[in-house]
Amino acid sequence: MNPISLKNPPINKNLVSGKILARNTILNFIGQVIPLLVGVITIPFIIRGLGIERFGLLSLAWVVLGYFTIFDLGLGRATTKYVAEMLGKGEEDQVSHLVWTAVTVQAILGVVGALVLFGITPLLVKHILNIPPELVGEAKDTFYLLTLSIPIVLISGSFRGALEAAQRFELINAVKCPASTLTFLLPLVGLLLGFHLPGIVALILVVRFGVLLTFFVMNLRIFPRSRKYSGFFARLFAYGKWVTITSIVGPVLVYLDRFMIGSILSMAAIAYYSVPYEAVTRLWIIPASLTTTLFPAFSALEGAKDRQRLGYLFARSLKYVLLVLGAVVLVIGLFAKEILQIWLGADFAIKSTLVLQILAFGVLINSLAHIPSALLRGVGRPDLPAKFHLLELPLYIGVVWFLISQWGIAGAAVAWTLRIALDALLLFGATFKVYRISPRLLASNGTMLACFALVVLAGMSYGLKTLTGTFPLLAQSLLVLGLLALFAVFAWKNILDNSERGALLKVVKLWKSP
Repeated sequence: MNPISLKNPPINKNLVSGKILARNTILNFIGQVIPLLVGVITIPFIIRGLGIERFGLLSLAWVVLGYFTIFDLGLGRATTKYVAEMLGKGEEDQVSHLVWTAVTVQAILGVVGALVLFGITPLLVKHILNIPPELVGEAKDTFYLLTLSIPIVLISGSFRGALEAAQRFELINAVKCPASTLTFLLPLVGLLLGFHLPGIVALILVVRFGVLLTFFVMNLRIFPRSRKYSGFFARLFAYGKWVTITSIVGPVLVYLDRFMIGSILSMAAIAYYSVPYEAVTRLWIIPASLTTTLFPAFSALEGAKDRQRLGYLFARSLKYVLLVLGAVVLVIGLFAKEILQIWLGADFAIKSTLVLQILAFGVLINSLAHIPSALLRGVGRPDLPAKFHLLELPLYIGVVWFLISQWGIAGAAVAWTLRIALDALLLFGATFKVYRISPRLLASNGTMLACFALVVLAGMSYGLKTLTGTFPLLAQSLLVLGLLALFAVFAWKNILDNSERGALLKVVKLWKSP
Protein backbone atom coordinates (compact mmCIF):
# COMPACT_ATOMS: atom_id res chain seq x y z
CA MET A 1 0.00 0.00 0.00
CA ASN A 2 1.21 3.51 -0.80
CA PRO A 3 2.57 5.80 1.94
CA ILE A 4 0.03 8.17 3.49
CA SER A 5 -0.08 11.53 1.76
CA LEU A 6 -1.83 14.73 2.75
CA LYS A 7 -2.25 15.74 -0.89
CA ASN A 8 -5.94 15.54 -1.72
CA PRO A 9 -6.74 13.41 -4.82
CA PRO A 10 -9.59 14.32 -7.18
CA ILE A 11 -12.70 14.25 -4.99
CA ASN A 12 -15.68 13.64 -7.28
CA LYS A 13 -14.65 10.19 -8.51
CA ASN A 14 -13.34 8.99 -5.17
CA LEU A 15 -16.63 9.64 -3.38
CA VAL A 16 -18.51 6.90 -5.26
CA SER A 17 -15.78 4.77 -6.82
CA GLY A 18 -16.26 1.09 -5.98
CA LYS A 19 -12.51 0.74 -5.77
CA ILE A 20 -12.06 3.47 -3.18
CA LEU A 21 -15.12 2.35 -1.19
CA ALA A 22 -13.73 -1.17 -0.93
CA ARG A 23 -10.30 0.12 -0.04
CA ASN A 24 -11.61 2.42 2.68
CA THR A 25 -13.82 -0.32 4.12
CA ILE A 26 -10.74 -2.50 4.51
CA LEU A 27 -8.82 0.39 6.09
CA ASN A 28 -11.65 1.05 8.54
CA PHE A 29 -11.81 -2.62 9.45
CA ILE A 30 -8.08 -2.89 10.09
CA GLY A 31 -8.14 0.37 12.03
CA GLN A 32 -10.75 -1.06 14.38
CA VAL A 33 -9.71 -4.70 14.61
CA ILE A 34 -6.22 -3.89 15.90
CA PRO A 35 -7.53 -2.11 19.02
CA LEU A 36 -10.07 -4.91 19.40
CA LEU A 37 -7.34 -7.53 19.55
CA VAL A 38 -5.37 -5.42 22.00
CA GLY A 39 -8.50 -5.08 24.14
CA VAL A 40 -9.12 -8.83 24.14
CA ILE A 41 -5.60 -9.36 25.46
CA THR A 42 -5.50 -6.52 27.98
CA ILE A 43 -9.00 -6.54 29.52
CA PRO A 44 -8.33 -9.56 31.77
CA PHE A 45 -5.22 -7.83 33.14
CA ILE A 46 -7.13 -4.56 33.61
CA ILE A 47 -9.87 -6.38 35.53
CA ARG A 48 -7.33 -8.09 37.76
CA GLY A 49 -5.44 -4.84 38.32
CA LEU A 50 -8.45 -2.62 39.02
CA GLY A 51 -10.76 -5.23 40.54
CA ILE A 52 -14.34 -5.93 39.51
CA GLU A 53 -15.79 -2.86 41.25
CA ARG A 54 -13.32 -0.37 39.78
CA PHE A 55 -13.60 -1.93 36.33
CA GLY A 56 -17.38 -1.52 36.56
CA LEU A 57 -16.78 2.12 37.47
CA LEU A 58 -14.44 2.56 34.50
CA SER A 59 -17.13 1.11 32.23
CA LEU A 60 -19.66 3.59 33.60
CA ALA A 61 -17.20 6.44 33.11
CA TRP A 62 -16.96 5.58 29.40
CA VAL A 63 -20.75 5.41 29.24
CA VAL A 64 -21.14 8.89 30.73
CA LEU A 65 -18.52 10.31 28.38
CA GLY A 66 -20.26 8.76 25.38
CA TYR A 67 -23.66 10.07 26.42
CA PHE A 68 -22.51 13.65 26.80
CA THR A 69 -21.69 13.80 23.12
CA ILE A 70 -25.39 14.75 22.87
CA PHE A 71 -24.06 18.31 22.97
CA ASP A 72 -22.72 17.67 19.47
CA LEU A 73 -26.24 18.55 18.18
CA GLY A 74 -25.59 16.22 15.25
CA LEU A 75 -23.03 18.61 13.75
CA GLY A 76 -20.41 15.90 13.23
CA ARG A 77 -22.68 13.85 10.96
CA ALA A 78 -24.07 16.99 9.33
CA THR A 79 -20.52 18.12 8.54
CA THR A 80 -19.77 14.83 6.81
CA LYS A 81 -22.98 14.92 4.77
CA TYR A 82 -22.73 18.49 3.52
CA VAL A 83 -18.98 18.42 2.91
CA ALA A 84 -19.50 15.24 0.85
CA GLU A 85 -22.21 16.98 -1.18
CA MET A 86 -19.98 20.01 -1.73
CA LEU A 87 -17.02 17.91 -2.82
CA GLY A 88 -19.26 15.83 -5.08
CA LYS A 89 -20.49 19.00 -6.79
CA GLY A 90 -17.01 20.47 -7.05
CA GLU A 91 -17.66 23.22 -4.45
CA GLU A 92 -14.39 22.70 -2.57
CA ASP A 93 -14.07 26.43 -1.85
CA GLN A 94 -17.12 26.25 0.44
CA VAL A 95 -15.84 23.36 2.55
CA SER A 96 -13.63 25.36 4.89
CA HIS A 97 -16.42 27.78 5.75
CA LEU A 98 -18.75 24.98 6.76
CA VAL A 99 -16.10 23.10 8.75
CA TRP A 100 -15.10 26.14 10.79
CA THR A 101 -18.71 26.99 11.49
CA ALA A 102 -19.15 23.50 12.92
CA VAL A 103 -15.91 23.67 14.92
CA THR A 104 -16.80 27.02 16.48
CA VAL A 105 -20.23 25.84 17.55
CA GLN A 106 -18.80 22.53 18.81
CA ALA A 107 -16.35 24.38 21.03
CA ILE A 108 -19.17 26.35 22.65
CA LEU A 109 -21.35 23.27 23.05
CA GLY A 110 -18.43 21.30 24.49
CA VAL A 111 -17.93 23.87 27.23
CA VAL A 112 -21.65 23.75 28.04
CA GLY A 113 -21.54 19.94 28.20
CA ALA A 114 -18.51 20.01 30.47
CA LEU A 115 -20.23 22.42 32.88
CA VAL A 116 -23.36 20.26 32.98
CA LEU A 117 -21.41 17.07 33.73
CA PHE A 118 -19.36 18.91 36.36
CA GLY A 119 -22.53 20.09 38.05
CA ILE A 120 -24.33 16.73 38.17
CA THR A 121 -21.30 14.63 39.15
CA PRO A 122 -22.08 14.70 42.90
CA LEU A 123 -25.66 13.61 42.17
CA LEU A 124 -24.47 10.76 39.94
CA VAL A 125 -21.88 9.49 42.38
CA LYS A 126 -23.79 9.79 45.65
CA HIS A 127 -27.43 9.20 44.74
CA ILE A 128 -27.94 7.63 41.29
CA LEU A 129 -25.17 5.04 41.00
CA ASN A 130 -24.77 2.23 43.50
CA ILE A 131 -21.08 2.94 44.14
CA PRO A 132 -19.38 1.39 47.20
CA PRO A 133 -18.57 4.05 49.84
CA GLU A 134 -14.82 3.45 49.59
CA LEU A 135 -14.90 4.35 45.86
CA VAL A 136 -17.05 7.48 46.05
CA GLY A 137 -14.11 9.90 46.18
CA GLU A 138 -12.31 8.15 43.35
CA ALA A 139 -15.48 8.10 41.25
CA LYS A 140 -16.05 11.82 41.77
CA ASP A 141 -12.49 12.70 40.69
CA THR A 142 -12.85 10.45 37.63
CA PHE A 143 -16.02 12.15 36.44
CA TYR A 144 -14.57 15.61 37.04
CA LEU A 145 -11.65 14.71 34.78
CA LEU A 146 -14.02 13.41 32.12
CA THR A 147 -15.62 16.86 31.84
CA LEU A 148 -12.40 18.14 30.23
CA SER A 149 -12.66 15.65 27.39
CA ILE A 150 -16.15 16.65 26.21
CA PRO A 151 -15.14 19.76 24.17
CA ILE A 152 -12.10 17.88 22.87
CA VAL A 153 -14.24 15.03 21.57
CA LEU A 154 -16.84 17.33 20.00
CA ILE A 155 -14.34 19.49 18.14
CA SER A 156 -12.46 16.41 16.94
CA GLY A 157 -15.74 15.12 15.49
CA SER A 158 -16.08 18.07 13.11
CA PHE A 159 -12.51 17.83 11.84
CA ARG A 160 -12.87 14.08 11.41
CA GLY A 161 -16.21 14.54 9.62
CA ALA A 162 -14.56 16.64 6.93
CA LEU A 163 -11.89 13.99 6.39
CA GLU A 164 -14.57 11.28 6.14
CA ALA A 165 -16.46 13.28 3.53
CA ALA A 166 -13.28 13.50 1.47
CA GLN A 167 -12.84 9.69 1.81
CA ARG A 168 -9.48 10.22 3.55
CA PHE A 169 -9.87 7.20 5.78
CA GLU A 170 -6.19 6.33 5.54
CA LEU A 171 -5.48 9.51 7.51
CA ILE A 172 -8.31 8.98 9.97
CA ASN A 173 -7.24 5.44 10.77
CA ALA A 174 -3.60 6.44 11.08
CA VAL A 175 -4.75 8.56 14.04
CA LYS A 176 -7.68 6.60 15.46
CA CYS A 177 -6.06 3.17 15.48
CA PRO A 178 -3.13 4.10 17.78
CA ALA A 179 -5.40 6.25 19.95
CA SER A 180 -7.96 3.46 20.39
CA THR A 181 -5.20 0.98 21.14
CA LEU A 182 -3.85 3.27 23.85
CA THR A 183 -7.30 3.28 25.47
CA PHE A 184 -6.60 -0.33 26.48
CA LEU A 185 -2.86 -0.03 27.01
CA LEU A 186 -2.85 3.11 29.16
CA PRO A 187 -4.82 1.50 32.04
CA LEU A 188 -2.04 -1.10 32.24
CA VAL A 189 0.59 1.64 32.14
CA GLY A 190 -1.26 3.49 34.87
CA LEU A 191 -1.46 0.36 37.02
CA LEU A 192 2.29 -0.22 36.61
CA LEU A 193 2.91 3.39 37.67
CA GLY A 194 0.67 2.95 40.70
CA PHE A 195 -2.09 5.26 39.43
CA HIS A 196 -5.66 5.03 40.64
CA LEU A 197 -8.60 5.39 38.26
CA PRO A 198 -8.42 9.22 37.98
CA GLY A 199 -4.76 8.99 36.93
CA ILE A 200 -5.62 6.44 34.25
CA VAL A 201 -8.40 8.67 32.92
CA ALA A 202 -5.93 11.59 32.82
CA LEU A 203 -3.62 9.58 30.58
CA ILE A 204 -6.47 8.80 28.19
CA LEU A 205 -7.41 12.50 28.17
CA VAL A 206 -3.91 13.45 26.99
CA VAL A 207 -4.27 11.05 24.04
CA ARG A 208 -7.67 12.53 23.10
CA PHE A 209 -6.12 16.00 23.01
CA GLY A 210 -3.37 14.70 20.75
CA VAL A 211 -6.00 13.29 18.37
CA LEU A 212 -7.66 16.71 18.19
CA LEU A 213 -4.43 18.48 17.31
CA THR A 214 -3.59 15.92 14.62
CA PHE A 215 -7.01 16.19 12.93
CA PHE A 216 -6.69 19.97 13.06
CA VAL A 217 -3.34 19.92 11.23
CA MET A 218 -4.66 17.45 8.63
CA ASN A 219 -7.62 19.70 7.85
CA LEU A 220 -5.35 22.70 7.37
CA ARG A 221 -3.22 20.72 4.91
CA ILE A 222 -6.06 19.15 2.92
CA PHE A 223 -8.35 22.20 2.90
CA PRO A 224 -5.86 25.10 2.76
CA ARG A 225 -8.65 27.68 3.06
CA SER A 226 -9.81 26.17 6.34
CA ARG A 227 -8.73 29.28 8.21
CA LYS A 228 -11.84 31.10 6.99
CA TYR A 229 -15.17 31.25 8.79
CA SER A 230 -18.71 31.77 7.54
CA GLY A 231 -22.23 31.18 8.80
CA PHE A 232 -23.50 27.73 7.90
CA PHE A 233 -25.06 26.95 11.26
CA ALA A 234 -28.68 27.08 10.04
CA ARG A 235 -27.96 24.53 7.33
CA LEU A 236 -26.06 22.24 9.67
CA PHE A 237 -28.68 22.49 12.38
CA ALA A 238 -31.55 21.73 9.99
CA TYR A 239 -29.99 18.32 9.47
CA GLY A 240 -28.32 17.92 12.84
CA LYS A 241 -31.39 18.53 15.00
CA TRP A 242 -32.67 15.03 14.20
CA VAL A 243 -29.25 13.52 14.73
CA THR A 244 -29.29 15.30 18.08
CA ILE A 245 -32.47 13.52 19.08
CA THR A 246 -30.81 10.24 18.16
CA SER A 247 -27.74 11.33 20.12
CA ILE A 248 -29.89 12.00 23.17
CA VAL A 249 -32.16 8.96 23.03
CA GLY A 250 -29.75 6.51 21.39
CA PRO A 251 -27.21 6.33 24.24
CA VAL A 252 -30.09 5.87 26.71
CA LEU A 253 -31.27 2.89 24.67
CA VAL A 254 -27.71 1.53 24.50
CA TYR A 255 -26.61 2.13 28.08
CA LEU A 256 -29.82 2.03 30.10
CA ASP A 257 -29.38 -1.68 30.79
CA ARG A 258 -26.09 -1.10 32.62
CA PHE A 259 -27.47 1.71 34.75
CA MET A 260 -30.48 -0.47 35.60
CA ILE A 261 -28.17 -3.36 36.51
CA GLY A 262 -26.11 -1.07 38.74
CA SER A 263 -29.24 0.25 40.43
CA ILE A 264 -31.16 -3.04 40.80
CA LEU A 265 -28.24 -5.48 41.18
CA SER A 266 -24.61 -4.40 41.84
CA MET A 267 -21.38 -3.01 40.38
CA ALA A 268 -20.07 -6.56 40.05
CA ALA A 269 -23.12 -7.49 37.97
CA ILE A 270 -22.30 -4.59 35.62
CA ALA A 271 -18.88 -6.13 35.04
CA TYR A 272 -20.34 -9.59 34.32
CA TYR A 273 -22.69 -7.98 31.81
CA SER A 274 -20.53 -5.25 30.31
CA VAL A 275 -17.50 -7.46 29.53
CA PRO A 276 -19.40 -9.81 27.17
CA TYR A 277 -21.34 -6.81 25.87
CA GLU A 278 -18.20 -4.83 25.08
CA ALA A 279 -16.59 -7.92 23.55
CA VAL A 280 -19.42 -8.98 21.26
CA THR A 281 -20.41 -5.47 20.19
CA ARG A 282 -16.88 -5.05 18.87
CA LEU A 283 -18.24 -7.06 15.94
CA TRP A 284 -19.85 -3.78 14.92
CA ILE A 285 -16.49 -2.89 13.41
CA ILE A 286 -17.56 -4.95 10.39
CA PRO A 287 -20.75 -3.05 9.48
CA ALA A 288 -19.31 0.21 10.81
CA SER A 289 -16.25 -0.13 8.57
CA LEU A 290 -18.62 -0.35 5.62
CA THR A 291 -21.28 2.19 6.60
CA THR A 292 -18.75 4.84 7.61
CA THR A 293 -17.51 4.65 4.03
CA LEU A 294 -20.99 4.41 2.52
CA PHE A 295 -22.47 7.40 4.37
CA PRO A 296 -20.69 10.10 2.30
CA ALA A 297 -21.21 7.97 -0.82
CA PHE A 298 -24.97 7.78 -0.17
CA SER A 299 -24.99 11.56 0.31
CA ALA A 300 -23.17 12.13 -2.98
CA LEU A 301 -25.43 9.70 -4.89
CA GLU A 302 -28.55 11.32 -3.48
CA GLY A 303 -27.27 14.69 -4.65
CA ALA A 304 -26.73 13.20 -8.12
CA LYS A 305 -30.20 11.54 -8.03
CA ASP A 306 -28.61 8.19 -8.90
CA ARG A 307 -31.11 5.90 -7.16
CA GLN A 308 -30.14 2.85 -9.17
CA ARG A 309 -26.54 2.96 -7.91
CA LEU A 310 -27.75 3.73 -4.42
CA GLY A 311 -30.04 0.68 -4.36
CA TYR A 312 -27.22 -1.45 -5.71
CA LEU A 313 -24.90 -0.39 -2.88
CA PHE A 314 -27.65 -0.95 -0.30
CA ALA A 315 -28.51 -4.50 -1.36
CA ARG A 316 -24.97 -5.73 -1.79
CA SER A 317 -23.85 -4.21 1.50
CA LEU A 318 -26.56 -6.15 3.31
CA LYS A 319 -25.45 -9.39 1.72
CA TYR A 320 -21.79 -8.89 2.62
CA VAL A 321 -22.59 -8.08 6.26
CA LEU A 322 -24.89 -11.10 6.52
CA LEU A 323 -22.36 -13.53 5.05
CA VAL A 324 -19.43 -12.37 7.15
CA LEU A 325 -21.10 -11.68 10.48
CA GLY A 326 -23.56 -14.55 10.31
CA ALA A 327 -20.75 -17.10 10.43
CA VAL A 328 -18.91 -15.23 13.19
CA VAL A 329 -22.02 -14.95 15.40
CA LEU A 330 -22.71 -18.64 14.88
CA VAL A 331 -19.26 -19.58 16.19
CA ILE A 332 -19.65 -17.27 19.20
CA GLY A 333 -23.04 -18.75 20.04
CA LEU A 334 -21.77 -22.34 19.83
CA PHE A 335 -18.58 -21.79 21.82
CA ALA A 336 -19.60 -18.93 24.15
CA LYS A 337 -18.86 -20.88 27.33
CA GLU A 338 -15.49 -22.10 26.12
CA ILE A 339 -14.51 -18.62 24.90
CA LEU A 340 -15.31 -16.98 28.24
CA GLN A 341 -13.61 -19.71 30.24
CA ILE A 342 -10.38 -19.48 28.27
CA TRP A 343 -10.44 -15.67 28.16
CA LEU A 344 -11.68 -14.66 31.63
CA GLY A 345 -11.96 -17.81 33.71
CA ALA A 346 -14.65 -20.11 35.08
CA ASP A 347 -16.46 -17.40 37.06
CA PHE A 348 -17.24 -15.33 33.97
CA ALA A 349 -18.09 -18.48 31.99
CA ILE A 350 -20.73 -19.46 34.54
CA LYS A 351 -22.32 -16.03 34.89
CA SER A 352 -21.95 -14.54 31.41
CA THR A 353 -22.33 -17.37 28.86
CA LEU A 354 -26.06 -16.93 28.25
CA VAL A 355 -25.62 -13.16 28.15
CA LEU A 356 -22.97 -13.48 25.45
CA GLN A 357 -25.13 -15.81 23.34
CA ILE A 358 -28.19 -13.56 23.49
CA LEU A 359 -26.21 -10.40 22.79
CA ALA A 360 -24.42 -12.01 19.84
CA PHE A 361 -27.75 -12.63 18.12
CA GLY A 362 -28.78 -9.03 18.80
CA VAL A 363 -25.52 -7.75 17.35
CA LEU A 364 -26.18 -9.61 14.08
CA ILE A 365 -29.63 -8.01 13.77
CA ASN A 366 -28.26 -4.56 14.58
CA SER A 367 -25.36 -4.96 12.16
CA LEU A 368 -27.80 -5.49 9.31
CA ALA A 369 -29.77 -2.44 10.49
CA HIS A 370 -26.61 -0.32 10.11
CA ILE A 371 -27.16 -0.30 6.34
CA PRO A 372 -30.70 1.19 6.16
CA SER A 373 -29.79 3.59 8.97
CA ALA A 374 -26.80 4.91 6.99
CA LEU A 375 -28.91 5.17 3.84
CA LEU A 376 -31.71 7.14 5.50
CA ARG A 377 -29.23 9.57 7.04
CA GLY A 378 -27.23 9.83 3.83
CA VAL A 379 -30.29 10.73 1.72
CA GLY A 380 -31.37 13.42 4.17
CA ARG A 381 -33.91 11.55 6.32
CA PRO A 382 -32.27 11.48 9.78
CA ASP A 383 -35.71 12.23 11.22
CA LEU A 384 -36.86 8.64 10.71
CA PRO A 385 -34.25 6.88 12.91
CA ALA A 386 -34.79 9.63 15.51
CA LYS A 387 -38.56 9.12 15.56
CA PHE A 388 -38.09 5.37 15.85
CA HIS A 389 -35.85 5.85 18.89
CA LEU A 390 -38.44 8.09 20.53
CA LEU A 391 -41.03 5.37 19.97
CA GLU A 392 -38.79 2.65 21.40
CA LEU A 393 -37.64 4.49 24.54
CA PRO A 394 -40.75 4.22 26.77
CA LEU A 395 -41.27 0.61 25.74
CA TYR A 396 -37.65 -0.27 26.47
CA ILE A 397 -37.59 1.36 29.91
CA GLY A 398 -40.42 -0.83 31.13
CA VAL A 399 -39.17 -4.01 29.49
CA VAL A 400 -35.57 -3.72 30.69
CA TRP A 401 -36.63 -2.96 34.27
CA PHE A 402 -39.02 -5.91 34.36
CA LEU A 403 -36.64 -8.43 32.77
CA ILE A 404 -33.66 -7.44 34.94
CA SER A 405 -35.83 -7.79 38.02
CA GLN A 406 -36.94 -11.24 36.89
CA TRP A 407 -33.86 -12.74 35.22
CA GLY A 408 -30.90 -10.56 36.20
CA ILE A 409 -28.26 -9.81 33.59
CA ALA A 410 -29.70 -12.41 31.19
CA GLY A 411 -32.96 -10.45 31.29
CA ALA A 412 -31.04 -7.30 30.38
CA ALA A 413 -29.59 -9.09 27.34
CA VAL A 414 -33.06 -10.25 26.24
CA ALA A 415 -34.51 -6.75 26.61
CA TRP A 416 -31.66 -5.22 24.59
CA THR A 417 -32.03 -7.76 21.79
CA LEU A 418 -35.80 -7.28 21.59
CA ARG A 419 -35.32 -3.53 21.28
CA ILE A 420 -32.69 -4.04 18.57
CA ALA A 421 -35.07 -6.29 16.60
CA LEU A 422 -37.85 -3.67 16.73
CA ASP A 423 -35.45 -0.95 15.61
CA ALA A 424 -34.26 -3.04 12.65
CA LEU A 425 -37.82 -3.79 11.59
CA LEU A 426 -38.70 -0.09 11.58
CA LEU A 427 -35.55 0.94 9.68
CA PHE A 428 -36.00 -1.65 6.95
CA GLY A 429 -39.70 -0.84 6.65
CA ALA A 430 -38.91 2.85 6.21
CA THR A 431 -36.24 2.13 3.61
CA PHE A 432 -38.51 -0.08 1.55
CA LYS A 433 -41.58 2.17 1.80
CA VAL A 434 -40.34 5.74 2.07
CA TYR A 435 -37.34 5.49 -0.23
CA ARG A 436 -39.09 2.95 -2.45
CA ILE A 437 -36.40 0.31 -2.48
CA SER A 438 -38.13 -2.96 -3.31
CA PRO A 439 -37.62 -5.99 -1.03
CA ARG A 440 -37.43 -8.01 -4.27
CA LEU A 441 -34.00 -6.49 -4.75
CA LEU A 442 -32.78 -8.58 -1.80
CA ALA A 443 -34.02 -11.78 -3.41
CA SER A 444 -32.54 -10.99 -6.79
CA ASN A 445 -29.07 -10.23 -5.44
CA GLY A 446 -28.83 -13.36 -3.25
CA THR A 447 -29.46 -11.86 0.20
CA MET A 448 -32.47 -14.06 0.93
CA LEU A 449 -30.55 -17.15 -0.21
CA ALA A 450 -27.71 -16.18 2.14
CA CYS A 451 -30.17 -15.92 5.03
CA PHE A 452 -31.63 -19.36 4.31
CA ALA A 453 -28.16 -20.90 3.98
CA LEU A 454 -27.13 -19.45 7.36
CA VAL A 455 -30.20 -20.92 9.06
CA VAL A 456 -29.34 -24.37 7.64
CA LEU A 457 -25.71 -23.93 8.71
CA ALA A 458 -26.77 -22.96 12.25
CA GLY A 459 -28.95 -26.06 12.59
CA MET A 460 -26.26 -28.38 11.31
CA SER A 461 -23.56 -26.82 13.51
CA TYR A 462 -25.68 -27.02 16.65
CA GLY A 463 -26.54 -30.65 15.95
CA LEU A 464 -22.91 -31.50 15.29
CA LYS A 465 -21.69 -29.85 18.50
CA THR A 466 -24.41 -31.60 20.51
CA LEU A 467 -23.50 -35.01 19.10
CA THR A 468 -19.79 -34.42 19.74
CA GLY A 469 -20.24 -32.92 23.23
CA THR A 470 -17.80 -35.39 24.78
CA PHE A 471 -15.11 -34.72 22.17
CA PRO A 472 -12.12 -32.46 22.95
CA LEU A 473 -12.65 -28.79 22.16
CA LEU A 474 -10.12 -28.91 19.32
CA ALA A 475 -11.98 -31.76 17.61
CA GLN A 476 -15.33 -29.95 17.92
CA SER A 477 -13.78 -26.77 16.56
CA LEU A 478 -12.31 -28.54 13.54
CA LEU A 479 -15.64 -30.18 12.70
CA VAL A 480 -17.51 -26.87 12.87
CA LEU A 481 -14.72 -25.26 10.85
CA GLY A 482 -15.30 -27.89 8.18
CA LEU A 483 -18.98 -26.94 7.99
CA LEU A 484 -18.01 -23.28 7.70
CA ALA A 485 -15.68 -24.14 4.83
CA LEU A 486 -18.52 -25.90 3.00
CA PHE A 487 -20.71 -22.85 3.59
CA ALA A 488 -18.01 -20.58 2.17
CA VAL A 489 -17.78 -22.71 -0.98
CA PHE A 490 -21.57 -22.65 -1.37
CA ALA A 491 -21.66 -18.88 -0.91
CA TRP A 492 -18.86 -18.38 -3.43
CA LYS A 493 -20.59 -20.42 -6.11
CA ASN A 494 -24.26 -19.67 -5.49
CA ILE A 495 -24.69 -16.43 -3.54
CA LEU A 496 -22.04 -14.16 -5.03
CA ASP A 497 -22.37 -13.22 -8.70
CA ASN A 498 -19.59 -13.04 -11.27
CA SER A 499 -18.85 -9.36 -10.69
CA GLU A 500 -18.62 -9.87 -6.92
CA ARG A 501 -16.31 -12.83 -7.26
CA GLY A 502 -14.13 -10.84 -9.62
CA ALA A 503 -14.05 -7.89 -7.22
CA LEU A 504 -13.01 -10.08 -4.31
CA LEU A 505 -10.21 -11.59 -6.35
CA LYS A 506 -8.92 -8.09 -7.01
CA VAL A 507 -8.93 -6.95 -3.37
CA VAL A 508 -5.21 -7.57 -2.97
CA LYS A 509 -4.51 -5.32 -5.95
CA LEU A 510 -6.16 -2.41 -4.16
CA TRP A 511 -3.12 -2.10 -1.90
CA LYS A 512 -0.80 -1.74 -4.89
CA SER A 513 -2.86 0.81 -6.79
CA PRO A 514 -2.09 4.53 -6.67
